[in-house]
Formats: sequence, structure tokens, C-alpha cells
Amino acid sequence: MIEEIFPDKLKQMNYDDLKKLSEDIRKFLLHEISQTGGHLASNLGVVELSVALHKVFDSPTDKIIWDVGHQAYIHKILTGRHDKFGSLRKLDGLSGFPKSAESPHDAFDVGHSSTSISAALGYCSARDLMQKDYSVVAVVGDGSMTGGLVYEAMNNAGRSNTNMLVILNDNQMSITRNVGALSRHLNDIRTAPRYRGAKRDVHKLLGGIPLGKRVDKLIETAKDAVKFMLVPGVLFEELGFNYFGPVDGHNIKTLVDTLTNLRSIKGPVLLHVVTNKGKGYPPAEKSPGRYHFVEAFDIVSGEAESTVKTETYADVFGKTLVNLADKIDNLSAITAAMPDGTGLGDFQKKYPKRFYDVGIAESHAVTFAAGMAKGGILPVVAVYSSFLQRAYDQILHDVCLQNLHVVFAIDRAGIVGSDGETHQGIFDISFLSHMPNMTILAPKNRWELEDMLAYAIQQHKGPIALRYPRGAASEVFKEYRQPVKYGESETIIKGSNIAIVAVGAMMDEAYKAVTILQAKGYNPGLYNARFVKPIDNNLLKHLRSYKHVFILEDNVQAGGFGSCLPLSSAYHFAFPDKFIEQGTRAELFKRYSLDGEGVAQQIESLIFNKKL
Repeated sequence: MIEEIFPDKLKQMNYDDLKKLSEDIRKFLLHEISQTGGHLASNLGVVELSVALHKVFDSPTDKIIWDVGHQAYIHKILTGRHDKFGSLRKLDGLSGFPKSAESPHDAFDVGHSSTSISAALGYCSARDLMQKDYSVVAVVGDGSMTGGLVYEAMNNAGRSNTNMLVILNDNQMSITRNVGALSRHLNDIRTAPRYRGAKRDVHKLLGGIPLGKRVDKLIETAKDAVKFMLVPGVLFEELGFNYFGPVDGHNIKTLVDTLTNLRSIKGPVLLHVVTNKGKGYPPAEKSPGRYHFVEAFDIVSGEAESTVKTETYADVFGKTLVNLADKIDNLSAITAAMPDGTGLGDFQKKYPKRFYDVGIAESHAVTFAAGMAKGGILPVVAVYSSFLQRAYDQILHDVCLQNLHVVFAIDRAGIVGSDGETHQGIFDISFLSHMPNMTILAPKNRWELEDMLAYAIQQHKGPIALRYPRGAASEVFKEYRQPVKYGESETIIKGSNIAIVAVGAMMDEAYKAVTILQAKGYNPGLYNARFVKPIDNNLLKHLRSYKHVFILEDNVQAGGFGSCLPLSSAYHFAFPDKFIEQGTRAELFKRYSLDGEGVAQQIESLIFNKKL
């Protein structure tokens, strides 16, 4: 059935067909993700909701905007992309997120949280100004509701009186207490056209008789009082939305009937849908967090195919931070809904009173840290590079301007791989380097991360950032472990004629390039930048003695470390000024000639062709 399904055929299907289709989609999804890896639990939870949306609405004319977007796999299946799922999140394959270049059904490119309502309101305003007639639906998860952008958008939408539907996909609340016969009955009454008509008629009748308006006002006052006590959606009502729900997000008939009725309601509407994350796959239902994102796994056992566990940079960071917290009483850790992803799981368990998860609210996390620093606490903000972008102003204005000692542990710097353009951490050097008072370090291996974190916490004063990549922590150059001193680089190999300076994790690729060049008779020098900012003046003196200087970093060229070096003769190897597509780190390094072999070939070609 899946092979034949498209939005137009979906509309011809009855409820039994839709239920069977949902079952087939779950089986298909489970099989495909077990082969490719991907976001599993969240997608299993929105199967019926996705089917109902495409049954009721007319995509791509009607706009369906998914918040974050990692839960849009079913949406992709229902819009003609099921045959490409074998390439999901692979180089040149199907994106793991909505991508308008991939399909007209993907109304808005997403990958970061809490953006859908703002984008939907923008669509609605464009529609109204151009006098067009189509529906706009934003699907937002309860996790995304911790992001302040949601409430900025709702505050604006509530007073706009434009027609839009926001679906709150709540997969955290227990479904037993909130969804049942009474809840479904009340929702049917509230969304049924005859109820809305009766409500209007009562107000009209009361307005036409003596004292009617006073009675009407008393009814409204009483209704508001009861609403504040009993109605779960009072917050949304006060923001100007008509609230409906909660409804069972796994009951196709309820969803289709409700969405059909809500299409005719004027003004902003919020539908509260309760779903079960991981629905239909017992291991994911039992541990939805574990199956939020998975690598390829065995369906029967639920275990990952690769059982080899290598220690990641995040693991090293987490263990080192706990060790430092054992000695430093005022050390605290902050995360924006990523305690495990950033390696803070052990810190959270051992020091729960010094651990703060602020939810998906990176801007708040940074200013919160600034306030803590002002109050005498030493905060460490652990965050992914691509998410730190969301707090640019707070870093600049609230931390750097006051020169506060806040430590930024920037995980997933550089290429992150299969999540693609929205998640590549290739801009942090550029947007942090020009901030006054900011210091930036990049460790070459696990031991240097330990030393740099200790330096950042125990010796440094002022804003400081450590950037390190996703994945296994490098164990190359263990014998090179000089003490970390402010603004000092590290000499690995003293060469002649050719010098390579690498930033952080790019030392591995730089060393491969050096080995290749040595085998060809060259004698390249190799330097570990260590400090991206400030630039080591002694390093500059050394580099000026070389005829050819090459800088290697996993950031974009524009504003990167290489572009900041005052060396006109240096050649800069970095990612081009573009958004980098999905693919493994190795594949993307090779594609952009940033792997060891590619760097060596470029150096030899540039020297041979006398372009330097």
C-alpha cells in the first residue's frame, strides 16, 4: 500500500484503509531506519497525525510546517519519497529534515527548534496580503514550546486574527488521564459546527433583549473564572488562540474529524494532540529518549549493530568537568535540553543542585549564565555549535561586554555529518572571533581537551570557548602535551620551506598530509594552533620564515582562523562560503579536499604550478 500512496490517493481512503496504512508505515519506517539510522521514536509517534493532516489538507497548496523537522519522515513517505528512504541522511540522499529544494511539499526548511509558528504566521500574512486562499498548519512539539520564539510568535499571531492552525504534539504527557470518552465527547462538541453556531446565536439573542448585554457579560465573566480553574489551554486562550483538545493523536477518525471541523474556524487555533513517542515499537515506547536518534540497529533486540564503544569528545568533557567540580564548589553546568548529548549526564547525577537544564532556550541559557557569573558562580554552558548561533547577541552583549567568566563548551564543532546543512558547526569560529574579550581554544586530542578545560575553568578570567567535534576523541599526538598557556601554539614538527598550521581536530588530517608529503621528499613543518583567539605572535614569527604556509580548519573560510592571520602569503584550506550538505565527516572532508590526501595534493599542486 505504501508504494502506491500519494496525497491525492490518500483522500479517497476510508478510515479502515487509513488505519491499515498507518500500520504499514510503522513497519516500513522501522525496517528502513534500522538499516540507515535516524530519528525513530518521534516519527513512530506522529504516524496517524501525519496521515490525518494529508487526508484533510491539500499539500502543497496548503502549507504544513514541521517544527525542528526530524519528525517529518512520514510526511516524506506520504508525499512520494518512500522509494528514496534507503538514502536517508546519506551523501546526496534524502534529507533527514524538511527541505524545500527536495520537494514542494516541504513548505519551509527547518532543523532548529521553535521556528514553525513564526514561519506559519509569515505565510499567513503573505497569503492575506496577496488575497489567496490556502490553509497554514504549524506542527510543534511540547519540547519546542520551551523556546521563547514560540511565545513571541503566538503573541503576534493572537492579535493578528489571521486564520492559522497550530498543532501541539504532546508526547510527554500520560495519555491515560487526558484522553478518554469524556475528553473526546467534549472535543466533538466544541469543534462541531452546530456548537459554534449555537454559541453565536446565544450571544446575538442576549444582545437584543433588555439586560441581555449585562447577562451576556456575566456569563463571559463566569466562563473565564471557570476556564482559569479547569481549562488546560487557558494560556493559549489568553494569547488569542482558540484552544481545542487534548485529543488522541493515534485515533485516525478523531483526528480527521477534528481537523476537518477546525478548518472552518476563523482566527488562530491551537489543537492539543497527545501522542506516544515510539508508538508501535516496544523498546522505543519503553525508552523513547534512547530511541530519539539511533544508528543502524537490530529490530528484534533493539541493539545497535555496532557494539564497539569509543570514548567521544563529549564523554571526555563530561568526565573532566565532574573531576573539576569535585574540587571547585562554585562550578555549575548549564545545558539547553541536551544533558546526555553534551556529556553532562554524570554531572547531573552527581551534582543535581549545580546542574541546570533550561530546555530548548539557548539565548536564555547564555544570559542566565551571565547572571550566575555576576553572582559569583562559575558557569559552564555546554551546547552544540549550530545551536549556539541562536544566542549570538547574548554572548556578545551579556557575556563579552561585561567580560564575565563564562565557559562555553562547544560540542559538534565542524562537520557533524548526516544531519546536514542545519547542523554543521562550521560558523562558530567566524562569529566568535570578532567578539571583544572572547578567547577561543581548539584541542587536537582528548588529553588537550582535558587540559584546556582545566585551564579555562581554573586559570582564565573572562569569556572563553572550547570547540571540539562530534565523535571519537582523537588519541594521536599523545606525546605532545605541553601546558596550556594563554595565546601559545604548539610546535609538532619543525620543517623547512613548507608549514602547515591546523586548528583542533584538523590536526589528524594535517598529520596525514605531512606523512604523504614526507614520502615524496618534502620536509613540511606542522603546528597546532591551540588558540584560535588570540593568535600566537611567536607562531607568526616562525611562519614568516617559511616560503609556503598553509592553514587548515573545519570552519568556513569567511571569518575563519586563516582569514584572521596577518600573513598575506598563507593559503587557507577551509570549507567554502556555503551551507555544507549531509554526509559523513570522512565523505565531506574528501569532497572538499580537506582530508589528508586532498590537502597534500593541493599543496603539491600549488607549489608545482607556482601559484604561491
